[in-house]
Amino acid sequence: MIVFPVKLYLSRPNSIKKISCCSVTITSLPSSLSPARVSSNSASLPLNWRDVQGLNNWENLIQPLNPLLQCEIIRYGKFVTACYDAFDLNPNSSRYLNCKYGKNRMFLEVGWGDCGYEVTKYVYVTADISIPIQNACSCARWVGYVAVSSDEEVKRIGRRDILVTFRGTATYHEWLANLMSSLCPARLDPNNPKPEVMVESGFLNLYTSSETNVRFGLGSCREQLLSEISRLLRKYKNEELSITLAGHSMGSSLALLLAYDIAEVGLKQHSILLTVFSFAGPRVGNVHFKERCEELGVKVLRIVNANDPITKLPGVVFNETFIAWKSACYAHVGIELALDYLKTYEDDTNETSDIKIDKRMKKGVDLMDFFKIDDILCVHDMQTYIEMIKNCPRRSKIRRKKMDLIKKLKEMNMSTLAAWKYVAIAWIVLLTMIV
Repeated sequence: MIVFPVKLYLSRPNSIKKISCCSVTITSLPSSLSPARVSSNSASLPLNWRDVQGLNNWENLIQPLNPLLQCEIIRYGKFVTACYDAFDLNPNSSRYLNCKYGKNRMFLEVGWGDCGYEVTKYVYVTADISIPIQNACSCARWVGYVAVSSDEEVKRIGRRDILVTFRGTATYHEWLANLMSSLCPARLDPNNPKPEVMVESGFLNLYTSSETNVRFGLGSCREQLLSEISRLLRKYKNEELSITLAGHSMGSSLALLLAYDIAEVGLKQHSILLTVFSFAGPRVGNVHFKERCEELGVKVLRIVNANDPITKLPGVVFNETFIAWKSACYAHVGIELALDYLKTYEDDTNETSDIKIDKRMKKGVDLMDFFKIDDILCVHDMQTYIEMIKNCPRRSKIRRKKMDLIKKLKEMNMSTLAAWKYVAIAWIVLLTMIV
């Protein structure tokens, strides 16, 4: 997956003074259910948790953003942040690229001992990719955890919640897997492979690769997860249950693959809600994959920073807009909650900023701004997403002006050489982020 960090120019009416807002795009998830009416009181969660988890596809909960849903998005975002806080990136540590802490005290060590969940299993991911710099015999790396709500938390949220959380890309194998952007059949159900349902080969590689050829090697990420989720479903079969999957960036792709897998193989009962909270997630599969997820009742809420280029990939050109090429084109799944983080460009007459933005675009002075490392890291950072959700106002009146890469190149009258320089800089940015 090649990252083209393109800054989006946004406009907003004169009356808007805030620098953040949210808007929503619903992508082909019609609901025949009655609109959800959820109270803003957190005490109403036990009564309304099904609506908050997407039973009605979050109808009437996003525009404006319902405070109860807002709190739940932030809460699940904090579970994802815990993955990053607990991940050991110190090369000199004995637990390098693993979790720093034991399962029993992980939440306590990251400063969230009262989260109301108990970790039941750590999850590791590997990739069937050979690279010269890999010295260790094992390339399995800690990618997240499975947790379940405690008895006390069950009273607060209204059900027993089985939670699976994934971090984003951190290792060389994962970066190389992200670059494997070709589509391949998922074939997760051996009884009905459905070859038309295709997903990105790199994400599928991370999800299904194992180390069974290595002594004491781990099974695949898929095997670890399905085994643990099956165990928990059996253990709490007499309770009201939900399965919640949350991930950031690459982790959101793994979460969506897991959700599709659980539903496709029939691991859960139809009455159990299966929900994905995707933060900064790229596209995962083709249009057939999207349609199959909808048929299976997988609920996906995509939280997206409108300035984040990762959420436009893969499929910058060949995406869901090409209806005739369903097998060859990528498509996002679910409902999108788009967050716009804006700079204020007001002049003395209090006019809309479009005039100033268009002048700057014509001059072409912002080309190098697209590649500022701090901007790229900031717009994609998990903490940025949480802060934007916290600051999201109740109503959104700001419209976005979407500018894709091809349009920018045409408007700036860039030559072929300049275009190749543009791509080269994008590669430098990518390599810088890897290192």
